[in-house]
Amino acid sequence: MFSVYILKSKKDGKLYIGSTNNLVRRLKEHNSGKSASTKDRRPFVLIYCEAYFCEEEARTRESNLKLRGKTRVQLMKRICKSIAMS
Repeated sequence: MFSVYILKSKKDGKLYIGSTNNLVRRLKEHNSGKSASTKDRRPFVLIYCEAYFCEEEARTRESNLKLRGKTRVQLMKRICKSIAMS
C-alpha cells in the first residue's frame, strides 16, 4: 500500500506533501530530523492521507498536488477544517 500524505509543521504552520510505502515510518523520519527537506520545520502532525495500491498512482497524485495549483487548492478547500484544527 502506498500513501500520499500532508503534514503540517507545528513550528511554522506550513504544509508538506509527500508519498511513501510506509506512512508510520516516514512520519517518524520527518519528526526525528532524518529528512533533509523538513528537519528544520519539525515537529509535524499528519493532517491528511490517501491510500493507493499502485505506487505510480501515488507518485502521480503527489506530483499533481505539488505542481498543479488548482488540484492543490481543491484539496485544501476540502480539508480546510482539518488544517485549522491541527
